[in-house]
Amino acid sequence: MTAERVDPGEMDAAQAADKAGQDVVIAFGQSLKTLRVRAGMQRDELGRRLGYSASTIASFEQGRRIPPPRAIDEADKELGADNLLAVWKEPVEKAQYPAFFQGMAQLEKQAMELLVYDTHVVNGLLQTEAYMRALLDMRRPPLDLETIEQRVAARLARQDIFDRRPAPLLSFVMDEAVLRHRYGGREVIKGQLEHLLLFGERGNVELQVMPTDCEDNAGVNGPFTVITRKDGKKYLYVEALNTSTLVTDASQTVLAAARYGIIRSQALSPRESLAFIKKLLGEL
Repeated sequence: MTAERVDPGEMDAAQAADKAGQDVVIAFGQSLKTLRVRAGMQRDELGRRLGYSASTIASFEQGRRIPPPRAIDEADKELGADNLLAVWKEPVEKAQYPAFFQGMAQLEKQAMELLVYDTHVVNGLLQTEAYMRALLDMRRPPLDLETIEQRVAARLARQDIFDRRPAPLLSFVMDEAVLRHRYGGREVIKGQLEHLLLFGERGNVELQVMPTDCEDNAGVNGPFTVITRKDGKKYLYVEALNTSTLVTDASQTVLAAARYGIIRSQALSPRESLAFIKKLLGEL
């Protein structure tokens, strides 16, 4: 089998997987509370030791917010849990993501190279928190507040990829329209464009813009991502309307990487792209 799919005919299964993920988060929170109470520690004390407020600890315990792996390790240590909390790290981390994205999230952690082409919104790895919230607030039907908080936390956690050592090679090409959409309003977009400029200065990151007046674009069939894992194996990821396809067939992944190379050659150069983003900033 060369592809893993979550398609419209499997939406019930995907929703069940999302529900199972939420159940994992709730079960972890109950374990955290039980161990905290057993240790005779108040929420504010545990929060002080972990670097969080008492209300955040309450959110962890009630399954409304997902703690990062570091917080789980430290809570295990502070509560003398003997790994009763640490064993939850992997399932809790996986539960951060919607079912259709979980495979891709794991691949990002193993990537030595990412080639990303976007046509509608700024890629999640490059989004500011304000831009994330603006996009999530626009979902229809609306997402509940707890889900929004979990999605925001998950996207922010994914951005650890930029600080990983050894640093992976990260290339992003985005259509000009992505930068011109005013999602969230002027201040949100201003912050997002400034954020892109900062990322564009990183040595392992290449940002490029595909201008709307470009007469040739090998990416007209839509957005996609090519992931090269540390062992050299390539994957092709395509996502649309909360469904996804993760392709492992070498004939398709190699062609997708080649197509991405053509797209890069047709887009503005990284230097020209940063200048273009600065120009857009000046127009706001």
